[in-house]
Amino acid sequence: MDKMQLKISRNDWFYITIIGALFGFFISIVFYFLIPEIQHFSTIVFSVLTAVSIALFSSLFISLSNNYILPKVNEKFWYIISFLFSFASGALGFFLSFIIAHTLELPIALLLAPWSLGLSITLGFLTFLIGLILHQFIAMKYRHESVKVQMSQNRLKALENELNPHFLFNALNSMSELVYVDAKKAEDAILNLSSFLRNAINKESLISLATELKMVQTYVDIENIRFNNQIKLNIDIEDSLSEVLVPKFSIQLLVENAIKHGYLQKGLEINIYSSEKQITVTNNGKITKKLKHGTGLANLEDRLRLLNVGELIHNSHESLMSFSIKLKG
Repeated sequence: MDKMQLKISRNDWFYITIIGALFGFFISIVFYFLIPEIQHFSTIVFSVLTAVSIALFSSLFISLSNNYILPKVNEKFWYIISFLFSFASGALGFFLSFIIAHTLELPIALLLAPWSLGLSITLGFLTFLIGLILHQFIAMKYRHESVKVQMSQNRLKALENELNPHFLFNALNSMSELVYVDAKKAEDAILNLSSFLRNAINKESLISLATELKMVQTYVDIENIRFNNQIKLNIDIEDSLSEVLVPKFSIQLLVENAIKHGYLQKGLEINIYSSEKQITVTNNGKITKKLKHGTGLANLEDRLRLLNVGELIHNSHESLMSFSIKLKG
């Protein structure tokens, strides 16, 4: 259906109406100077009124067609319906402006009165031809946007696929060390991983912050089996943000990064808190003077940009490493 429907936004119609009015104005100026019989201000008014009327009728008929008619009829009739509505837009637009001008007794309307019906039909056919050109222009525009969206989605899925194996490798590596050492801990790790994966298989790229934090807690539970409960996780998030959408694995990745690069033999404390739609993850582990964004952080930055939900901010303090996701809106 999309291949035939002429999808035009409100902004598109605004610009089309303005362009139509200007087009009518310049055409009337040309005729004003070329034909002495119509050298009257009413000529300009009538031409602009006609152009605006045609644009408004086109907006009405295309909206009616897309929303109520085309979805209910066979595709083979779409060209006929499009032709009839395009023709009607031009004919009715001209006839309406003529009636208004004639009622106001504008000189141009009185001059055109004998040919009003023929001019209405002629404008109908001209509008149909212009409609064909407009259809191609708008279709090209949306095809271009559709390709851009598809490329972004493919890029996003590639980034998400890049994350999952990375986490699974770390988790399975941790469990493999426990199998022959502590079977109960290994069993707990497997159950936690199963719980984590049930949430992770959600196909949505954006999930609620509450769901993401649940995954983070499960992830830390898995890592704590490996690190003998030496990782302490504190979460202090405003209730109003619990349903805010964030990229899947976003907070989890920052926590994973904190454990990977900040863990000390004495343990690690990780704090997750929010302030003014900014979610911050800090840890009291190793302080890296020159931070380089590896695959994980670069991945997160790309996903935040593609999903257009926020940006990643890094802050270094004397005793804390800190990353924040500043949400938009």
